[in-house]
Amino acid sequence: MSVRERMRRAAEGSPRQAGRSQAVVQRRALVSAVKRDAIARVGFDEMVRIVGGDEPERSRAELRPAVEAMVNAQGLFEFDRALRGRVIEGVIDDIVGLGPLQPLLDDDTVSEIMVNGCRSAFFERRGVLYPMESLFESDEQIRILIDRIVAPLGRRLDERSPLVNARLKSGYRVNAVIPPIALDGPILTIRKFSDRITSLRELVRLGSLPEWYACLLSCAVSLRQDLAVVGGTGSGKTTLLNALSSEIPTGERIITIEDAAELKFSRHPHVVRLEAREASIEGEGAVTIRDLVANALRMRPDRIVVGEVRGGEAIDMLSAMQTGHDGSLTTLHAGSEEEAVVRLTLLARYGINLPSELIEEQIALALDGIVMSERRPDGRRFVSTYSGVSRAPGGGVALERYVSFDRATATWRLEREPPFIARALEAGTLSEEEVAQWRSSCPGE
Repeated sequence: MSVRERMRRAAEGSPRQAGRSQAVVQRRALVSAVKRDAIARVGFDEMVRIVGGDEPERSRAELRPAVEAMVNAQGLFEFDRALRGRVIEGVIDDIVGLGPLQPLLDDDTVSEIMVNGCRSAFFERRGVLYPMESLFESDEQIRILIDRIVAPLGRRLDERSPLVNARLKSGYRVNAVIPPIALDGPILTIRKFSDRITSLRELVRLGSLPEWYACLLSCAVSLRQDLAVVGGTGSGKTTLLNALSSEIPTGERIITIEDAAELKFSRHPHVVRLEAREASIEGEGAVTIRDLVANALRMRPDRIVVGEVRGGEAIDMLSAMQTGHDGSLTTLHAGSEEEAVVRLTLLARYGINLPSELIEEQIALALDGIVMSERRPDGRRFVSTYSGVSRAPGGGVALERYVSFDRATATWRLEREPPFIARALEAGTLSEEEVAQWRSSCPGE
């Protein structure tokens, strides 16, 4: 059967395709047909060799002549050049990359991809969700794609293990859920992480915070304040944590601990990166964040950076902050500073059976500040408030706002100068001239 005949039948066939544009159906039918014939022409063993390399760009370059030859042999050059190019790229994406998702993965402006079975798909760009025409014809296509992602990692996705978290070679985080947990078919979510934002200066350029605020946070990190970056999902916590981490002096040894490696330290010479691991197919070999935090204390760290505290490791992180590892950093899911304290208390209790009052005392003594990160309805992300953490006179945690944020006008104000500035002046770590220049740039006190 010719490519043209396959294309015609595919365009006529499925009820799911009835509401789709003829051009989309035509292109997908062409991609499917050319892909099948290209594999037959090259040979299965040779195709496995090409695709199995560690350099995707090299695999794409090696495969392209065969795909172009197949397109030409079938007389598809009669189609307009744009369609021909999309078909060739689509075939190569299907074989080497992640099929119809590959263009989105290659687009630096896309930060998240969400496939909700065959019925709908969305992507996020600059904090805003955009719908897409369904990318897949059947649940089986999505399952094949998920298996292609998780199989090389030794992971399994079936009815006994219906959900999985994984990481692509690029560092992107993948979450997949299949029936019976997912009621409407396989669900695939890919979160991308930008390598472009690696410093506070870049956040200033993007308008996420003003220069004087970035300077204050830089001083807080340099002066070894223990900080928690707090916010909701997708609010930019990891991006801010990465920017703060870049302010750590290069002479210090950093141990990073993450559920899925996202932090980048391209300019820091002494970083040890640790990543948690889920159990294997046999149910063995799991390594938790708590295991890694406990082990990091034996690795002579100057700073410990935990990508996200979400369990019993909270108590280990607090202990590390109190035992000579000042200047450690972490993130936490919460909507406000007060919620962060409550959540941290609850998480710490997973790790140690102590009354909440005692854990709050430890939080007050271990943590120095909470920096809030938030995403607005229009998708813009801001570094909003900064509050100091200390022990209340009657015991427990006291919060004091250093930097406030007016959400209506997206403006910041210095409410109170953090006490570590005065201590740095007394110790000679900061000069009078530096502090005077910074104070003159701050709105309000």
